[in-house]
Amino acid sequence: MRFELRCLAMKTFSDPPAPLEAVMTRLEALIDWEKRDRAPGETSQGMRVDLEPITDLLSLLGRPEMTLCCVHVAGSKGKGSVSSLVAAGLKAAGLRVGRFASPHVERLTERVLIDGVEVADESLAGALEAALDAREVAIKDGSGGKDATWFDVLTAAALLVFRDEDLGFAVIECGLGGRLDSTNVIVGDVCVVTNIELEHTDILGETLGEIAFEKVSILGQSAAFVTGVPPSPDEAGVVIDKHVAMMETRALRPDWALGVAALPQSIDRRNRDLAGLVLDELGRRGWGCGDEPGRVATSAIDASLLAEQVCQEARLPGRLEAFEHAAGLVVLDGAHVPASLEAVLVDIQSRRGLGAKPVVILSLGADKDQQGILKVLGSRADRVVCTSVGHRPAALPGELVENAKRIEVAAEMATTPQSALSRALELAQEQNATGGSGATWILITGSLHLIGELRPTLRLTARPIPLPPTQC
Repeated sequence: MRFELRCLAMKTFSDPPAPLEAVMTRLEALIDWEKRDRAPGETSQGMRVDLEPITDLLSLLGRPEMTLCCVHVAGSKGKGSVSSLVAAGLKAAGLRVGRFASPHVERLTERVLIDGVEVADESLAGALEAALDAREVAIKDGSGGKDATWFDVLTAAALLVFRDEDLGFAVIECGLGGRLDSTNVIVGDVCVVTNIELEHTDILGETLGEIAFEKVSILGQSAAFVTGVPPSPDEAGVVIDKHVAMMETRALRPDWALGVAALPQSIDRRNRDLAGLVLDELGRRGWGCGDEPGRVATSAIDASLLAEQVCQEARLPGRLEAFEHAAGLVVLDGAHVPASLEAVLVDIQSRRGLGAKPVVILSLGADKDQQGILKVLGSRADRVVCTSVGHRPAALPGELVENAKRIEVAAEMATTPQSALSRALELAQEQNATGGSGATWILITGSLHLIGELRPTLRLTARPIPLPPTQC
């Protein structure tokens, strides 16, 4: 019976798919932990207790993840950029490679890419339909897949797309945490934890050590491990190195994580260093193609990564993305923890030589460190315009304004992202008309959902421009 059900689920993937919009209507009916309003104090165990739903779903679909060699990437910040750099480097080395990313900024297809190009609507629709049909089979059968969530189904669909395209390689980005993330059904040849910061504390834990445990749990035996987290006595590093030792592997760190070189100001440079370590290890493990089938020398992979076109290809929407508007420079970055936001501000101001403070448009999830982020902005922002995209769980704009005023940060509220953008442009124009120490600019930050709301408007009303390069 189970075998027949599996064949039924598999058969739907070859049928003509419904339009993507129609399939997404089915998908949106499922629990979406990215938007769900969680109860106060709800933990990851409140979200799920194990990986049985996604495991059963993939079993019904013929275990598409087993066809792939994978790089698995987790971390508080930079995991999307590192994933993109690794995928771009492998493509430049001559490989066909899939990449699964989250979250998306404007379109769902941004999450599933082949050779750096978003998957076609019909391909994703067919895969989603198959995964949703498999979930229906699990419901009838009473098996674990009956509880598959929005992200479970999307993860399964991405893996189906990669199998259908006959890809041998994939770079898979965690959605949230690692240990109980839907993507933790794959077996990574190389696993990455970019960094550890206090985030999603209601889900992942209240300390850096607890969060590190959730993220490093993507690492299995025989996998190589790359991280930008310093070793002991760093709180997160202690937890990570203990797990690495238990898995009988080794941790590869850039010089700046080991304390033998200064931490680069450039966020791009940090991401490039981590991606370079990943590609080095893949070269040693025989990934690649060319003169010697199945292998590319490490130096050749490095050379491709260093090429400017690879770095540009790996650039993601909403990450250090700049637009030239009549009112001034507008920069988008989804930084949502204090250390990352400070790094973004230092990076942008050093690249552009900006003397003036920015007007900041801010939206935050309810579980983010509001006080920490507002303190960073207090010394670096001219004014903060607080808004919300309406997704749950989210901090209310009025709450952000009140918290800002308590620590003497100039802030005001805008009821919608579009009104926040209009107000920020007005403030920047007023400041620039009076002259001063430099051109006032605008930073949109705190949430990729916010960026997704405003980016289409900026693409119509402003000109995208590259930030001056750093050592990418």
